[in-house]
Amino acid sequence: QVQLVESGGGIVLPGSSLRLSCVASGDNFGGGAMAWFRQAPGKEREWIATIRWSVGRTYLADSVKGRFSVSGDKRMGAIYLQMNSLDADDTAVYYCAAGRPILSSIATVRGYGYWGQGTQVTVSS
Repeated sequence: QVQLVESGGGIVLPGSSLRLSCVASGDNFGGGAMAWFRQAPGKEREWIATIRWSVGRTYLADSVKGRFSVSGDKRMGAIYLQMNSLDADDTAVYYCAAGRPILSSIATVRGYGYWGQGTQVTVSS
């Protein structure tokens, strides 16, 4: 049984940093990809970043470039999201996802078949 477990969320002040972690069990998705999405209240789930283990490449949404970075450990089936200069617009539930998406689907919810339970990130003064 595949499980994705996220950690690292919390309540922080604007301008702070957080590092989210997600570890997969049951499958390390070495031939596929792992990703981060987020969902703010009343909004659709938004893609943030992907690591495609199959080709060794990372992808980051334009909306977070320069502030967020993604990394991972293929052997462990882990993906990390380093978030800097957080502001209130970053407040959301952050979800880890995994699967074997084709390139055109890496930024879509439907591209991933496995999801974590989410971790809340709240940026507030």
